Amino acid sequence: MSPKPSSLNGKIALVTGASRGIGRAIAQRFAAEGATVVVSARTLQPATGLQGSLQETVELITQAGGRAIALAADLEVPAERDSLVARAAAAAGGLDILVNNAGYAEYSTVEHMPLAMYERTLEHYLRVPFVLSQAAIALMRARGAGWILNLGSVTALPPRPANDFDRLGGVTVYAAAKAAINRFTQGLAAELEADNIAVNSVGPSTAIRTPGGGRYIPEDYPTEPVEYLVETALALCRLPARERTGLVTHSLHFPMVHQLPVYTLDGRERLPAPQIPAWAHPEIDAEGW
Repeated sequence: MSPKPSSLNGKIALVTGASRGIGRAIAQRFAAEGATVVVSARTLQPATGLQGSLQETVELITQAGGRAIALAADLEVPAERDSLVARAAAAAGGLDILVNNAGYAEYSTVEHMPLAMYERTLEHYLRVPFVLSQAAIALMRARGAGWILNLGSVTALPPRPANDFDRLGGVTVYAAAKAAINRFTQGLAAELEADNIAVNSVGPSTAIRTPGGGRYIPEDYPTEPVEYLVETALALCRLPARERTGLVTHSLHFPMVHQLPVYTLDGRERLPAPQIPAWAHPEIDAEGW
């Protein structure tokens, strides 16, 4: 049976990094639930050598009956980053939901990481969510409610013994930034709960193969479908802050413990219940606390 596509009716969402991968998938699912979705990324139109564009994302959403608005922005350019939230609200008529998804993962061991790579990592995964969240607060407060969702990562959890990825994969700085964004999520949630603005985080329980991050995942590594993370994202952007805020969740664990039905990106077909694989990190908190 198809779900009733009404849980985000009348809501306006800004999703960064929405030209492909997880950002595009979240935008599609939110639009299927009735939201007007402002999709942002650097690439507006298809270009040789690049996977994905905002134009393609908008076409996918409109063909499915949804509404989307494309706003190109390079979040490494301060003027474009600092004006994005205001531009999105002006284009769509307000802002209810902000999804801080954009980022470009670069891995290197600490010993060999160039300072420019270190600074880009912190720029993408700490400064940008801070700036966009800060800009969104007054807009959401004026509407009486809001939702901020940050993209986390299982790498934020402590390294596991005998794990070659943690020893050799160069993930330390990226993981530290993701651990910081989780703490930022929890702190901002406390600051904004009285304003009825929910702040939560979601990351994959294992790994999701995307155009941007797939180069770091071995070909034979069993990845998970993006739909489970997307359904978790939807669940974190629909209840008032007094009911659900300050959570650091993971894509398979959260819908499993809450028995959330998971649907395809168009919201029409129900998928199998999530199963936690044996290789998932043993310290994941299924409740998100």
